[in-house]
Amino acid sequence: MSSELLDALDLLEREKGIGKEVIIEAIEAALISAYKRNFNQAQNVRVDLNLEKGTMRVFARKDVVDEVFDPRLEISVEEAQRINPNYQVDDIVEIEVTPKDFGRIAAQTAKQVVTQRVREAERGVIYSEFADREEDIMTGIVQRQDSRFIYVSLGKIEALLPLNEQMPNEQYKPHDRIKVYITKVERTTKGPQIYVSRTHPGLLKRLFEKEVPEIYDGTVEIKSVSREAGDRSKISVHSDLADVDPVGACVGPKGQRVQAVVNELKGEKIDIVRWSKDPVEFVANALSPSKVLDVIVDEGEKATTVIVPDYQLSLAIGKKGQNARLAAKLTGWKIDIKSESEAEQEGIYPRMFEQKDLTEQEDEVFDTIENEIE
Repeated sequence: MSSELLDALDLLEREKGIGKEVIIEAIEAALISAYKRNFNQAQNVRVDLNLEKGTMRVFARKDVVDEVFDPRLEISVEEAQRINPNYQVDDIVEIEVTPKDFGRIAAQTAKQVVTQRVREAERGVIYSEFADREEDIMTGIVQRQDSRFIYVSLGKIEALLPLNEQMPNEQYKPHDRIKVYITKVERTTKGPQIYVSRTHPGLLKRLFEKEVPEIYDGTVEIKSVSREAGDRSKISVHSDLADVDPVGACVGPKGQRVQAVVNELKGEKIDIVRWSKDPVEFVANALSPSKVLDVIVDEGEKATTVIVPDYQLSLAIGKKGQNARLAAKLTGWKIDIKSESEAEQEGIYPRMFEQKDLTEQEDEVFDTIENEIE
């Protein structure tokens, strides 16, 4: 058994990265447990496993005492000194107690330990691999589904796509290839458990990172994302370089970059706006595509009152308040929208705030994308 076990341990060390010493220690611990279980022993024992010589011995460890109360754990000074005259009180004496048929039990135990360690090592490798990819996206293949989850194969493991993380405008069929955002990687007794999402704002951010080189290399930064998955999203972008147009970079030539993201999200509309540290400008930009006349800021309440032309009121608020809601999430400011006539009645006179418009190319691209989606 020793040569076969040595060969197996060498193979595991090369292929699985599990050190021989680690497995030998685990086998020795398991043999102690097996000895106590199979031979009804409660004494303190040590197993000496020598794979080079092919020997396996069990030693009972007993404390040297003046008076013995438990012979399984203690030995008198007189008896200890018959073994070795140098033993004194509080020393530990080891006496070999190896059973005759212990080799068979040892072989079974070693096999079980090696199998368990291999399984644990494989789970550990998978966990480490996917823990590093938390908050990243991967392409998976839909396998099956039940009432709670869709099971998505990520190669070495199946990930769980919960019902509340599925896009309402999508149907998932077996063998469909989909991009998913890894939200959580957990260690469990059954191995790593991976949860993924199709609705997380991080999915939108990662998709733009893959489509827009300027985002990937840090030239353009995505400052914030707000999303109502399957319907509409907004992202704010910024660049420290004056000659870089962050919105144009995300839109891409003829809208190719943003259209690729829209296609991946099955037609979800995406507004790309310029970020600004000035809340007046940022809130006005966030309410795109509506025009803004004025933004009144209440720093203490972190709230804004936005005045828009009468004919733009419904556009600024959006269907069921969606545009205003997404803008508030994007900016982190409360937004109260008033029409120009309503503001004048309340004594608020808009200062005709000049919102930065899109370039003609960007405006044309967004019109094209809107028409294609609709």
